[in-house]
Amino acid sequence: MEILRAENLTKCYGKGETEVVALDHVNLSVEKGEFVAIVGASGSGKSTLLHLLGGVDRPTEGRVLIDGKDIFALNDDKLAIFRRRQVGLVYQFYNLIPILNVEENIALPLELDAREVDPERMEELLKLLGLTERRKHLPNELSGGQQQRTSIGRALIPNPTIILADEPTGNLDSKASDEIVALLKKSNRDYQQTIIMITHNLDIARQAQRIVRIEDGRIKEG
Repeated sequence: MEILRAENLTKCYGKGETEVVALDHVNLSVEKGEFVAIVGASGSGKSTLLHLLGGVDRPTEGRVLIDGKDIFALNDDKLAIFRRRQVGLVYQFYNLIPILNVEENIALPLELDAREVDPERMEELLKLLGLTERRKHLPNELSGGQQQRTSIGRALIPNPTIILADEPTGNLDSKASDEIVALLKKSNRDYQQTIIMITHNLDIARQAQRIVRIEDGRIKEG
């Protein structure tokens, strides 16, 4: 079943002679439970595409449907709520709140949405993330890999429709990178979580079920 569709997705910056086309009429379809890697050189448009797919930015042209809903038909307030509930975002830099511990950082999306944290769900996630013994630690007491695992937990806790990961291993050593990719694969397998991941590393991309190559703002393969 299709869970995400991008139609003629275009993003331009500037006007006239200074106009830059970052994304050029991209079409993409992702099935529910699929793990897709998007690869491309720096400046190819892959991060722009990810931000549009997640509703972080609005396109110049085109639309994105998530679970059948045209997200850009929503006003800014409703889009923010939809994004918080249905889109899990994982970035290269973990963006954890330094004064909150692991458990509190993971629970943050639910707290912001005035929703109760399910204790069983939290315990299940902490076990999946390998952070049960670190639950009360602050971010500065964690390794880079543990911080990224916490950010993945924060993305997973609302049980979103899709997870969008922007270079999630880009700030980690090879061992921690392998652990993060293994965790993403496990969440994809065990929870049937739909994942779209950007990476410049082809070895990491090959861990996904499908590779989409983007070049000069256009999809060339996948």
